Amino acid sequence: MYMEPFNQKSLERVVSQRALQIGSSFPCQICVVGFLSGVCLTSLFLAALTSLGTFEFGGISFSAISLGNSPLNSSSSGFISEYTVSSADCKLKRKEIITERWVDSKGSKNGVDDERVSLLHSAWSALLSKSEDGEIAFWESAGLNKSAVPNAPHLENCKLSEQVNERLDKRAENESLPPWTTWKGLLDTHPASMLNEQLRYFRHQEISEGAYPPWITGSDEENYPLTRKVQRDIWLHQHPENCRNPNTRFLVADWERLPGFGIGAQLAGMCGLLAIAINEKRVLVTSYYNRADHDGCKGSFRSSWSCYFFPETSQECRDRAFELMGSKEALERRIITTKDNYTSKEIWTGRTPRVWNEPWSFLQPTTEINGSLVAFHRKMDRRWWRAQAIRYLMRFQTQYMCGLMNVARNAAFGKEAAKMVLTSLGREWPEDFGNKRRSDIEEFVWANYRPWIPRPLLSMHVRMGDKACEMKVVEFEGYMHLADRIRQRFPHLKSIWLSTEMQEVINKSKLYTNWNFYYTNVTRQVGNMTMATYEASLGRQTSTDYPLVNFLMATEADFFVGALGSTWCFLIDGMRNTGGKVMAGYLSVNKDRFW
Repeated sequence: MYMEPFNQKSLERVVSQRALQIGSSFPCQICVVGFLSGVCLTSLFLAALTSLGTFEFGGISFSAISLGNSPLNSSSSGFISEYTVSSADCKLKRKEIITERWVDSKGSKNGVDDERVSLLHSAWSALLSKSEDGEIAFWESAGLNKSAVPNAPHLENCKLSEQVNERLDKRAENESLPPWTTWKGLLDTHPASMLNEQLRYFRHQEISEGAYPPWITGSDEENYPLTRKVQRDIWLHQHPENCRNPNTRFLVADWERLPGFGIGAQLAGMCGLLAIAINEKRVLVTSYYNRADHDGCKGSFRSSWSCYFFPETSQECRDRAFELMGSKEALERRIITTKDNYTSKEIWTGRTPRVWNEPWSFLQPTTEINGSLVAFHRKMDRRWWRAQAIRYLMRFQTQYMCGLMNVARNAAFGKEAAKMVLTSLGREWPEDFGNKRRSDIEEFVWANYRPWIPRPLLSMHVRMGDKACEMKVVEFEGYMHLADRIRQRFPHLKSIWLSTEMQEVINKSKLYTNWNFYYTNVTRQVGNMTMATYEASLGRQTSTDYPLVNFLMATEADFFVGALGSTWCFLIDGMRNTGGKVMAGYLSVNKDRFW
């Protein structure tokens, strides 16, 4: 009585094991995969028929079959429920197969592994190194040659860029303007443009008629009103053809250096002095810049704005202005004035130049505060003017500033860039990679591209600490709420460049695991301390270098979240709005306290 069930179970077990063995065999797997593929194709074919209605094949017209509520379309049908594979399942299985194949073959197919990525990243770091001994030691230990290092897409050739920009910041021979033409950057030096008489004629005509400066990107609609014209006019104002003309007058001014004045306040003050100079038809000449008074700024660049950015006027005008500073008569006749000739009110809240009428009256409302677009406020003219002034003062980076940006990008994005480069090279590097000659299109056209950064990129400046005495301070969570708002519209956004003085903010960022955060490696504030005390703890060079890196990264990012109550964020907004980023918008956690 008990043997029959036992034998029956044993038989079932044997049959099941045999079926399992057969099912695990390769021919059987092929059959199963073939069967499932056929079912997938059939279901997709029927879905296509249903959705398309009627289609033709070989001149024969087919009408889609509407299954309606027939048994074949019912989920209660045993045949359908047991053996039909939905199109979604087909896609899922196909995705799994593709993913599995990629995982298995990526090492050999793409030729990318952590060791090679680290080696390439280290090679790029060695190229940026200022220590000759350390650089030589690296090349010897790695067994590499500099010429065998692939191009770094995230790094800029700073020496070449400075040479090109110097040419674009001086008048062309026998011209009233620099060679600002539609031939961009290095392309303007191509032999075709230098030798072709017709091209030379058209270049001369374009320059004579007033080409616009090359440091403005984006269309007119993507910048503040009249940005291109204003930038050209400021350059012409600051670069008179004859600095020794008796009618040329000057305003010489040191940068603000009162205790507690941050870089933002210094820049805002200089924007006010540039406005005074334009209103009084004077050439602004900047003098001592305390933040550049460090060992990183060499020679004549020490203690000068021109350590970081191109000077505000020509060397001829600077020489003439400092010469007149020694003349008592020139000072008495106000041929030359200094900052002491003006009140603080005139410098900080003085009259915005009306040379271009009132273009701020039709600014596009692209700033959101508390969920509403700001269409108008009391200081629209100041916002527009500071944007123009700061753009002009930062129009070209020096080789030193460019180098700082390279180091920052390499530290933040270098390994990602190395993976991309090695993926494109396959197994070619470093074994079979020689010094390949650059083609003309690489040298003259593609060289004008900006360095690579992971896009889309959101820049976020979180200002807290002692700023509470000037504006409403918002916790980091408030900034991240705005970041999430942006990502709801742009779901492919996942990277944030985070700038902040507070270590607390860096710690909190680690809780947001669905974002990629990048930030400079610098000591940050812990607890309460004034900004002046914090900057003193960093030293003058570090406390100047890294904020300027953050500033420029913010201007290049696709989106920005900040606090308009902070002068620093206010100026970042201005740089973005004269850099083709108007339509990216600006989400702020508060408003400027003077609005």
